Amino acid sequence: MPYVNIRITAGATEEQKAELIAGTTDLLVKVLNKNPASTFVVIDEVPHENWGTGGISVAARDRKTG
Repeated sequence: MPYVNIRITAGATEEQKAELIAGTTDLLVKVLNKNPASTFVVIDEVPHENWGTGGISVAARDRKTG
């Protein structure tokens, strides 16, 4: 029973999330022969101010470049 947790910054559409779920499930079926009915994919969306890289939040980086 695979469990995959995907964390992304907020803003993905419902269609993009559906594609991530389907694609991740398909990959586990193809590579590990897992049953898609017992494969769990969870997407956590993190607000831009709570995700940092290079020493600053994504929100701060966007303000600098925007």
